[in-house]
Amino acid sequence: MYDSILVPTDGSREVERALEYAFEIARAHDAAVRTLYVVNAAGYGGFPMETALDGVNEALRGEGQAAVERAEALAPDDVTVETEVREGAPSQVIVDEADPAECDLVVMGTHGRGGIDRLLLGSVTERVVRRASVPVLTVKVDPDEIDDRSEEPRLAVE
Repeated sequence: MYDSILVPTDGSREVERALEYAFEIARAHDAAVRTLYVVNAAGYGGFPMETALDGVNEALRGEGQAAVERAEALAPDDVTVETEVREGAPSQVIVDEADPAECDLVVMGTHGRGGIDRLLLGSVTERVVRRASVPVLTVKVDPDEIDDRSEEPRLAVE
């Protein structure tokens, strides 16, 4: 059913929960997992004014490379992982990568924000769910649960 599973990552520990689900699904279907980090050009605003744009781009790409390498390191030995770092608007790049010719499923974490946080911050996951042409599995991630977790994902895939 699944040959290629796309997992966007932002490098946070919370995304590891979504990766766990993707790895279990990949194992069950003998699928490859593609991890993707999107360098958000709009993210340049947080850097000091004296920082050269080339340096900022290099720093963000380095952050992205570290994120996909971390995802690859977490993969079980029997799951093939491909990594990619791209630039652009995160939701648009993810939707572009979620082309049916390239992948069968997208697995993304969602922070479950509501109210004013959701209104102000927007939701990359929500935009991907609305626009992707392949199924999107959302995994609720809660930073408070990350360190308290002592069990494997509760996903039975056969």
